[in-house]
Amino acid sequence: MTVNIGIGVLVLLVGILIGLVGGFFGARHYMKNYLKQNPPISEEMLRTMMMQMGQRPSEKKLHQMLNSMKASARNEK
Repeated sequence: MTVNIGIGVLVLLVGILIGLVGGFFGARHYMKNYLKQNPPISEEMLRTMMMQMGQRPSEKKLHQMLNSMKASARNEK
């Protein structure tokens, strides 16, 4: 009887361990693909977008826009 309980606990622990390792690598793979398809916006990308819209961006304006985008991203979470 106690051998069956011991085997059951061992199988349960091995299953949990396999699930944790598999979940970690699955989430890691998903995030790598997500960031490859949707890279975070950089200062250079923002400057290029503003120039395409016909604006001449100053450094102050760029930093203000980046800070406002970061603040709005934090508020959405």
